Amino acid sequence: MGQRRRKRHTPEQIIAKLREADLLLASGADLGHLCQRLEVREATRHRWRHQYGGMKAGEAKRLKELETENARLKKIVGDLALDLELLKEAARGKW
Repeated sequence: MGQRRRKRHTPEQIIAKLREADLLLASGADLGHLCQRLEVREATRHRWRHQYGGMKAGEAKRLKELETENARLKKIVGDLALDLELLKEAARGKW
């Protein structure tokens, strides 16, 4: 068996798949069949349910944008802290 390529889903796609999963479960589908139809593993569905459960597509997209912005800002703060440390060392005459 060859390995399947990993598919990245947008937050909107995840929300849509979770809504479809809810409908299938409500109509009596079992979890195995449901995951096969959605083309995701049970663990992935569980993780998505935990992370995106109850969100609307717009909220999920905004969450992703905020996470990206937060990562960018953390990198900037880290770079500034490193610059500050270098300046302190230079002021002490270690260079």
